[in-house]
Amino acid sequence: MKVLKLTETNTFNPGAMKRFFLVQTSEFFKIINFNLDAGVTFPVHSHDLDGQLSIQVVEGDGFFLGEGETEIPASKGDILVSEIREPHGVRATSKMRIIVTIAPPI
Repeated sequence: MKVLKLTETNTFNPGAMKRFFLVQTSEFFKIINFNLDAGVTFPVHSHDLDGQLSIQVVEGDGFFLGEGETEIPASKGDILVSEIREPHGVRATSKMRIIVTIAPPI
């Protein structure tokens, strides 16, 4: 078992996105903490492989982004679940912390 302390990754880069790999050695999944400053966009992208991902908002507000002009409001406690092949991204309207889980890891 392993306990992850999100309080230790609560830092932001002004006008940018900061990334923390929380689990990077598992063959089953990867967990990444992204901290986005207000106004920062994690661009819409996809990956050419099978699997799923989740994006959980642990702090702040913004939008989950998808194909075309898709914008889904995202607030603390919201979780987006998606196929890895499906276009996905995030735009922060306030300082926003998200946890991305990817299975299998890429």
